[in-house]
Amino acid sequence: MTGNELASDQPEVFEFSEENQKLIEGIIAKYPEGRQASAVIPLLDIAQRQHENWLPKVAIEKVAEILDMAPIRVLEVATFYTMFNLKPVGRHFLQVCKTTPCWLRGSDNVLKCISDKLGISNGETSSDGLFTLLEVECLGACVNAPIIQINDDFYEDLDYETTSMLLDNLRNGETTKPGSVIGRNQSENIDGATTLTSLKETDGVVPAFSKTIDSK
Repeated sequence: MTGNELASDQPEVFEFSEENQKLIEGIIAKYPEGRQASAVIPLLDIAQRQHENWLPKVAIEKVAEILDMAPIRVLEVATFYTMFNLKPVGRHFLQVCKTTPCWLRGSDNVLKCISDKLGISNGETSSDGLFTLLEVECLGACVNAPIIQINDDFYEDLDYETTSMLLDNLRNGETTKPGSVIGRNQSENIDGATTLTSLKETDGVVPAFSKTIDSK
């Protein structure tokens, strides 16, 4: 979340697109009558995606209207979760994990690279409007630390040099495959699997889950 205060420059109106309105109707229908407030987080997420990755006041009020909630209740949710931005952010929203595993594995070097190349620190947006940086707590990929979440994608096993290449690719509009930047297979040991490297047949029957593994 880029601060817990609403942006000073606010649009006057916000309406969900026809496509998103249908999506919202489907989400609300999942909850029992009278419990539509449970849909507040997915509706805020839809509003943010529609509005260039940040939530204006009128969007928060629109969600409150649809869910029959007091606007302050919706604002409480929007200011609590780091996934919601109350001010404009860059096209590439960089969330750098600073929790202990990432810190021990070099998140300070990742942040230094961002500062050196983009000239921004926590909560700031680059002068070209392309990048916004936010330091966050655990993103849940500790085994491949340190990591950055960029918009919806995770980039893992970073250091200063690989962070630099990632930023260059983003600036140049080039695609970088999400996941481990050093080629780690998901969350395996970097040298490859060390357990369950073979599967045993029992009376000639191959376990069902091994068929799934072999088919990949």
